[in-house]
Amino acid sequence: MALHYTYIVQNKEVIIKMEDDLKMQVKVEKSDKNNEMKLEFTVEAKKFTDAMQKIFNHNAKYFSIPGFRKGKAPMNIVEKYYGAEIFYEDAFNDLFSEVYPEAIKENKLEVMTKPDVDIKQMEKGKDLEFTVTVGVKPEVKLGNYKGLEIEKVEYKVTDKDVEDELKQVQEKNSRLVSVDNRPVKSGDTTVIDFEGFVDDKAFDGGKAENHELVIGSNTFIPGFEDQIIGMKIDEEKDIKVKFPEDYFSKDLAGKDATFKVTLHEIKEKELPKLDDEFAKDVSEFDTLDEYKANIKFKKEEQADERAKHEMEDAVVNKAVEAAEVEISDPMVELELDNMLQDMDRRLSYQGFKMEQYLKMIGKTVADFRNENREVAKNSIKVRLVLEAICKDAKIEVDEKEINDKVTELAKTYGRKEEDLKANEELMENIKGTIENDKVIKLLLDNAKLVAKKEEKPKKEKSEADDKKQDKKEGKKEEKKSTKSESSDKKASSKK
Repeated sequence: MALHYTYIVQNKEVIIKMEDDLKMQVKVEKSDKNNEMKLEFTVEAKKFTDAMQKIFNHNAKYFSIPGFRKGKAPMNIVEKYYGAEIFYEDAFNDLFSEVYPEAIKENKLEVMTKPDVDIKQMEKGKDLEFTVTVGVKPEVKLGNYKGLEIEKVEYKVTDKDVEDELKQVQEKNSRLVSVDNRPVKSGDTTVIDFEGFVDDKAFDGGKAENHELVIGSNTFIPGFEDQIIGMKIDEEKDIKVKFPEDYFSKDLAGKDATFKVTLHEIKEKELPKLDDEFAKDVSEFDTLDEYKANIKFKKEEQADERAKHEMEDAVVNKAVEAAEVEISDPMVELELDNMLQDMDRRLSYQGFKMEQYLKMIGKTVADFRNENREVAKNSIKVRLVLEAICKDAKIEVDEKEINDKVTELAKTYGRKEEDLKANEELMENIKGTIENDKVIKLLLDNAKLVAKKEEKPKKEKSEADDKKQDKKEGKKEEKKSTKSESSDKKASSKK
């Protein structure tokens, strides 16, 4: 149902009178604080009573009143038994969810905080009166955003980078082979039985059979793997270690332990030969040289992308530093709420809950908010400054650009384009992302790139420098000695 408004300007206050069946008035005015608006709502008594009736109808089945079957007592009886106030909160929430968003939309307010609600009057048979105070988007005073000076970032791909990548692929394609003609050495994979004892008593979780352990992986208690080195197949050994003071099990933390270990098998890694056959097995190339050239090409692409992102961050930071904008505490609090929700959503994809994660890292929600307050504040400022530049530079996004992005997302996530386009919030986010990309490109295209300042290497002392220093120290000692002798002579003459 569309709402119709009549606007009347009175002393910088705007009165909005809704002329439909809501019979509601909203007065909008600036509050005493910067970037804050106050909305005063008056809802006709009948509308509030109807909302109460709606709540009763929805919950009637839950009321048990003496003399009536459960859920059959009329509303006036329920009100006498429990008091009419039982419906107030839900009725208010129901009305608020209808009238508040509409008032924000009609007044084109860009709200940046949670609504602060103050109920002035809420009683059956009387008009509902309440005020809502909200923070709105602050004005951004842009500085100069063209010709910003930033350091040019370049990352060169060396032959060593290519060789390191090749070694990683070689490692991934290695295989384990059993050896029986030597003892264990670092890097081997061992198959062991072990049982741990503290004060000669076995403890829970301290026993395993045929357990594979890579020596040097540091997955066991410090000192355990080092003592496996040198063992031979079928050898039994008592390994003595001490649990770390910060060990997760408080019953074991800081205690000495003995593990009875039996070694069953030693395996070593066998790497494939780096040749043309290897290149054919792991890639679409016929020769090792072609494969290495492709590795270098991809690494150069990654290096260029990394350099681009770093320069983009640098030029955006410069533009933000040059701008002035007031960020209120309520804005920061809402941003922190959003950050927590986003984090909770990402953790849920990994099978975690926020409470579990925070407990694992020894933090609380309050800790998270305090530690990320400046991050949240900066995020808001960056967003507002980019929006302001977009408007100032008259950057526009056409329908084709949006449609192309929707098509890309639909293919990536296996969704229908029509479904994505039906999501208004998503479409706004897509438009905003494209605008931001264009703003950042504008900033970088107009930036002044300067060579990165090279740090002067610290001068190493040579033998000549050491001799000079020794001579200086020697002269100082001579002077001290001469002064001391002179003082002794003076003292002697006085006597």
